Amino acid sequence: PRPTQQTQTFIPNTSGGNLPEITSELLNSYIHSSQWHFIKQLAPKITPSLITSALLDLHKNPDLAFQFINHLGFRRIRDIKTRCIAIAVISGLSTSKPTLQLLKETLNSGIATIQVVFNELAVARDELRIRSSTVFDFLLRVCCELKRDDDAFKCFYMMKEKGFVPKIESCNDMLSMFVKLNRPYKAWVLYAEMFRMRIKSSVCTFNIMINLLCKEGKLQKAKDFLGFMESLGIKPNIVTYNTIVHGYCLSGRIEGARLVLNAMKSRGVQPDSYTYGSFVSGMCKEGRLEEASRMLEQMKENGLVPTAVTYNTLIDGYCNKGNLEMAFSFRDEMVKQGIMPTASTYNLLIHELLMERKMVEADDMLKEMGEKGIVPDSITYNILINGYCRCGNAKKAFSLHDEMIHKGMLPDIVMFNALIDGHCTNGNIERAFSLLKEMDRMKVHPDEVTYNTLMHGRCRQGKVEEARRLLDQMKRRGIKPDHISFNPTRLTYNALIQGLCKNQEGDLAEELLREMVSKGITPDDNTYFSLIEGIASVDKAAESSNS
Repeated sequence: PRPTQQTQTFIPNTSGGNLPEITSELLNSYIHSSQWHFIKQLAPKITPSLITSALLDLHKNPDLAFQFINHLGFRRIRDIKTRCIAIAVISGLSTSKPTLQLLKETLNSGIATIQVVFNELAVARDELRIRSSTVFDFLLRVCCELKRDDDAFKCFYMMKEKGFVPKIESCNDMLSMFVKLNRPYKAWVLYAEMFRMRIKSSVCTFNIMINLLCKEGKLQKAKDFLGFMESLGIKPNIVTYNTIVHGYCLSGRIEGARLVLNAMKSRGVQPDSYTYGSFVSGMCKEGRLEEASRMLEQMKENGLVPTAVTYNTLIDGYCNKGNLEMAFSFRDEMVKQGIMPTASTYNLLIHELLMERKMVEADDMLKEMGEKGIVPDSITYNILINGYCRCGNAKKAFSLHDEMIHKGMLPDIVMFNALIDGHCTNGNIERAFSLLKEMDRMKVHPDEVTYNTLMHGRCRQGKVEEARRLLDQMKRRGIKPDHISFNPTRLTYNALIQGLCKNQEGDLAEELLREMVSKGITPDDNTYFSLIEGIASVDKAAESSNS
């Protein structure tokens, strides 16, 4: 039995002034007559003991209990025993939403561990003589919603110890969470426990486990699982087949996916847009664009409408092949089908236009985006800035960079590298170094490309010593655990060797060559060409001084 008086752990509303003493009888009368304004006024006097007493009286009326807790303010109750009594009573409602919300608030508040919450719910359940163990399933579901995988497992095993069998829906929530959090080991441990506890798997259970097998690349085992579920009398659905088809297509095994497609059709399960979309994606990934196009036609013949993602996949495939004509034809087709092009659609087309140095057309596409109300995203700006830098229009690239910052978008390492390269190419080395400082401010860590570009810039200026200092800085950053590990590349050494040779510092160049080889970096033709050119220039200088 519970003690008659508990420690005052209710957070009072101090605005009430002088208030009369409140008894259980008075509180119950206010609750049953729905005089919530009086309860709010008397809140400072309502102790956990009074709340518990009222809830025990209301255990057969969860609707009224929920109204009482709602008006009182659940967050102000800091006593875990009282909270769990409230949750246990309210779990009797026809809808699960209030119970899940109260459990979520309790776990998020940090006032008790999962073990304490479970034990107090068990005490409350016994005291209220509740036969169902549903409240523990609710606790499991909340752990999954909050992505607390360890707490979910603790709750599962505590249920097992108490002799409560979790519902299959709760187990599926756990399995799904483990897959999403990339905890395959935990998923298989749970699945084995379910098997031992004779918890009957549903089609959803099998779909989750088949998805896990596909993610692990175990496609044959996924197909075996399909046979296993059929042997148990569980009929696979469209999700089951789509998961396996997607797994095969993702790994480039199109013929294997076709076999699954034939199997699903033979069992009376018709492919949907997702099925065909997986084939289109897999075929494009393998460069089988004509087959992907035919699959799209087959999809439409079967009365299915392709999604923007499917069209974007084909557009991407043809852009990668440099076939802008076909890419644009699919863009036009999706518009005719009433499918609105997305930012991704335009990003793909703009990228390919800039790759082909069609800057006017790329500008037109950007304008078209604005006209159609499609907002350019950070990827759009990345593509444009990289493209304009590559095409030599650094001014436009820097303007877009400023526009992007103004819109609250943060540049990434690729964009910074493009801008730094643009400045170095234009001879604005100091501006390039100011961008390095901007990267530090934005916590964007420079990489090998950043340093190589800056070293090239310094070498072109003839400031080889400053370039060497950059190499030292690069090495220093490499040993700091809070930074990306930097390893000077062949490009790094070639830039410095070329700069030293131009400055007729052959001894230092040879020293760098030895360092390069000692680090396992093989010199190439450019390395030796720079050294030979440097030696030749030294010889010429010596000859002219002797003559």
